[in-house]
Amino acid sequence: MHINLLSLGRIPFDEALAIQQRVIAARKAGAIADTLLLLEHPPVLTLGRNAHRSNILASDELLTSKGVVIHEINRGGDVTYHGPGQLIGYPIIDLRGDLPGKRGPHLGPVDFVRLLEEALIRTCGDFGVMTQRICKLTGVWTIAGGSIREKKIAAIGVHVSQGVTSHGFALNVTTDLRDFEWIVPCGISDRTVTSLEMEADAARLAPTMENALNVTARNLGRVFERQMLWVNSLDELLGTPEIAQTVR
Repeated sequence: MHINLLSLGRIPFDEALAIQQRVIAARKAGAIADTLLLLEHPPVLTLGRNAHRSNILASDELLTSKGVVIHEINRGGDVTYHGPGQLIGYPIIDLRGDLPGKRGPHLGPVDFVRLLEEALIRTCGDFGVMTQRICKLTGVWTIAGGSIREKKIAAIGVHVSQGVTSHGFALNVTTDLRDFEWIVPCGISDRTVTSLEMEADAARLAPTMENALNVTARNLGRVFERQMLWVNSLDELLGTPEIAQTVR
């Protein structure tokens, strides 16, 4: 059992959404195995199913001047910012497959989110950043200390259709955190956001996008108990069943 891994680089949100839809269709048809898309976006705001437009604080004029587009999408959650220096992961997983923790015909969406959180918690740990879950606040958070409250380092919002997941997670690696001032991140006003770059132990692995991509892929494979196999292109993913290069 394996998960295909395709790195798309930095691409616009609408282009990534179109690619995601093609991969979802292939997964639903049984034409490909479970797949993880890893990428970056130019600055963009996305509104989930539970989003409130009032959580966008920036004016339309400011967003337009920054080239920021707003997309309403079918994932769970509120408003989220995506931008350069943020690792985006779109796991397209059939929850009816052989997955850890499955106690029936399919893995529940909440259990799926918990697995994503676990992979990201391990990833942060590899960079020397200790993180945690917080009850009723989906995502990954730093650990509070003294007068310092928890900070969000990774957001998660998924959608499930016919047992297949889409959308996924956003891990702040070297993100310009000032861009989060445009919104109330995920509708949570009493906590701030942070990044691996801001929190990482200097003696540990450097928090670069390349390192974050490789470490995240490796930890997701460990948590989902699957081999992660690189795919060189979307055409190869959708047209070639044999995939050779393994993530180490």
